[in-house]
Amino acid sequence: MDSLKVGQDPVQTTCPYCGVGCGVLAYPDTDKPVAGDVAHPANKGRLCVKGTSLHETTGQDGRLLFPMVRGRRSDWAEALDEVAGTIWDSVKTHGPQSVAFYLSGQLLTEDYYVANKLAKGFIRTPNVDTNSRLCMSSAVAAHKRAFGADVVPGCYEDLELADLLVLAGSNAAWAHPVLYQCMKAAAREGRRVVVIDPRRTATSELADLHLALCPGTDTVLFNGLLTWLADKGGLDETYIQAHCQGFEEALKSARAAAPSVASVARQCDLPAEDVETFYRWFTDTPRTVTGFSQGINQSVAGTDKGNAIINCHLATGRVGKPGAGPFSLTGQPNAMGGREVGGLANTLAAHMDYDSPGARSRVAGFWGTGAVAAGPGLKAVDMFEAVYRGDIKVIWIMGTNPAVSLPDSDRVRQALARCPTVIVSDCVAHTDTTAHADILLPAAGWGEKDGTVTNSERCISRQRCFLPLPAEVKPDWWIMSSVAKKLGFAEAFDYAQPADIFREHAALSAHENNGERAFNLSGLAGLSDSGYDTLVPVQWPVLKSTGPDTSDSKRLFADGGFVTDNHRARFVAINTVLPAQKASEDYPMVVNTGRIRDQWHTMTRTANTPRLLTHRSEPFVEMHPDDMTAAGLAEGHLAKLSLNGGHFVGRVRKSPEQRRGEVFIPIHWNRRFASDGVATLLTESVTDPVSGQPEAKHGRAAITPFRVSWQGRLLVRRDRPRRWQSDYWCHVPLNHCDSWWLAGLQPIDWPLVMTDWLGGPAHLMMADASQGRFRAARVVNGQLEAVLMVDREPALIPEAGWLDSCFAEAQLSKSSRRALLAARDVDVADPGAIICSCFQVGENQIADAIAEGAESVEALGGRLKCGTNCGSCIPELRELIEVSARESA
Repeated sequence: MDSLKVGQDPVQTTCPYCGVGCGVLAYPDTDKPVAGDVAHPANKGRLCVKGTSLHETTGQDGRLLFPMVRGRRSDWAEALDEVAGTIWDSVKTHGPQSVAFYLSGQLLTEDYYVANKLAKGFIRTPNVDTNSRLCMSSAVAAHKRAFGADVVPGCYEDLELADLLVLAGSNAAWAHPVLYQCMKAAAREGRRVVVIDPRRTATSELADLHLALCPGTDTVLFNGLLTWLADKGGLDETYIQAHCQGFEEALKSARAAAPSVASVARQCDLPAEDVETFYRWFTDTPRTVTGFSQGINQSVAGTDKGNAIINCHLATGRVGKPGAGPFSLTGQPNAMGGREVGGLANTLAAHMDYDSPGARSRVAGFWGTGAVAAGPGLKAVDMFEAVYRGDIKVIWIMGTNPAVSLPDSDRVRQALARCPTVIVSDCVAHTDTTAHADILLPAAGWGEKDGTVTNSERCISRQRCFLPLPAEVKPDWWIMSSVAKKLGFAEAFDYAQPADIFREHAALSAHENNGERAFNLSGLAGLSDSGYDTLVPVQWPVLKSTGPDTSDSKRLFADGGFVTDNHRARFVAINTVLPAQKASEDYPMVVNTGRIRDQWHTMTRTANTPRLLTHRSEPFVEMHPDDMTAAGLAEGHLAKLSLNGGHFVGRVRKSPEQRRGEVFIPIHWNRRFASDGVATLLTESVTDPVSGQPEAKHGRAAITPFRVSWQGRLLVRRDRPRRWQSDYWCHVPLNHCDSWWLAGLQPIDWPLVMTDWLGGPAHLMMADASQGRFRAARVVNGQLEAVLMVDREPALIPEAGWLDSCFAEAQLSKSSRRALLAARDVDVADPGAIICSCFQVGENQIADAIAEGAESVEALGGRLKCGTNCGSCIPELRELIEVSARESA
């Protein structure tokens, strides 16, 4: 770092978060904020709040910096010997299938390629899967059933060109904010938006029609649409006859499942007039895009849901045309790149399947190995069950946290504890998964890695290195290539740089590919080192006729030419399959899980940025007011959701738009940041029979109040020992200190124990036993060391923003010291709960501005800047304006 000069030009790279694949301008001077790359086609300069905070996540705090072997620091020579020796011994004793690899959409394509080549081609284990199984595999399976390949036929421009935009199971405003802002900006007279989601989310703000259907009934809704199209003259008969097959069977199944609007409305629990409105709009609007995401995919019928959507687009000839097509919104930054190289257990490489004629011999011949793995391996849920049984003896996990993200995560932890050898490559030292590692390998993180990623619209972009590798950290491709060499495969893994791997990957995509595989990078197979370094974003396929700088691949299949055996798209007959995790007398609440605006996956990166925790700082339970009353719950209090011995505790949030009998909880919190915030304890290991994707969006639970005697907030100077115990806790890192939300079941005599909690005697204290209120602060040598605030009612515990700033004072001022127990500067207005994370604008500031005449989102932005960056807070700003107007009326 010291050798890098401040003021260097920014490096063009890509964001490591969602599947939008935004271009980022990043600086070797890591104190300088990143910016959106206006030259990148995915975002044209826009970034969401997570993206604009990336520079705050590149520090070394919490990094894994050295190899660790069975609990002790090691060097690379020993660590590589241990990894290779363990794999070799397991293969000799138990066979190749005793070794498994679990990969991640956080890997670059080059890393993914080496992993699959080593595992499937040389170790010859079929047991290679990826966390993309958890988010995208149902969409993959649906595309392959319909089109013959894992191909998204459209592009981002279609989301703006569409005259009817249908968003199914997608809270794009929070999960894909930059795409959502493009959709929003494309609003025009005549353009309509339909949002299909059991919850009213931030995305619903865009909707002309919100269909809050009963969870799991999406196939009914789209089967009904297919029936309607056939009955109302909405079919494109010419397209169907010229380019499709299986229509009659699909229509017959649709009629049986959803014969009429009335039947659909009854099964989906929707007003019949809303169903008919949606059907009429779809029928009458040639330029229609249906964007779908996790709400569709993460289901026991996820593949069928995807095909039910695709059926309707095939029936109307709306595939691969400007402003028309089904569009899968990918979850991870390189989920598609991983699929290109065979990251899924049921695929080989370069979009070849095990059962494709000649595929295994073709790949084996190209790689120069005698054979590849004999057939499909175990998918994620089954893989970890095999670890639990003892069938898998060695598992290598790369860049992901399955001890939190997989369903029934307690069983996953038990499986890892039972496994003879767990190898983990990661950039983070302490996660729920690294806690079970026998061998830890320090891998490069964002900013230190060099390679490519592929986003949701098939656009390949460069992720470039702009930071040096710290300590003993190495890129993933180097780690795996080094292990391969130790195993005796040096010639096949003699890579000097990522460009070597990319060229081989591109060449394999073109090898013996006469058009039967849509994925083809032949135009990039001869890319020079300098050409790779300067590669601009390009959509695949990239053929020799187009070259690396231009592409005619913006949209596919507009005129047929599908990659099935007869080049016809396949309609798929869809039967209604209801969720497997049904509510019952013991578990009466349906549990819907999902992402929140400012966090990513299991928080190992985003929790390092305090401002990303200001919008939602704790696990929460969103529910209808009637359900709150029935369960004896109040807003802001803690609730406990329980299932089969596992439980989740979160802060109750009232949501009148939530369907009765259903709750929503976030997926992000792990055991390092919350005592009881792991959502996957409430989802069972049931999967889609076609894709193997878990039913993560739909669980069940019993709900009860988590009755506590006290609630509190503790702030302490960083890196102080933890001397407290609490029945509930949630860690909330702040800019200048550490903090926790706390709650306890039993009363505590605070003056008696506060010395332990504060790390020494208190210098300021206030107690009101009758109100259950206690405040204490410790000041040492003029600096604030700790503050404890306790109350019976959590709403009475002040926000911590001002107190956090006091920890930054070298010497507390007299006014600050006087205000410590009040937890706020009485001369400065309390901003209230943070609504805009980008500019840290609070609810009270917004309310004041509205009262002073800022009665539009634009006026609020002009006065406070809220809503002017990523725009994710705009739905909440609009809601505050509407609430103020109602109260005034």
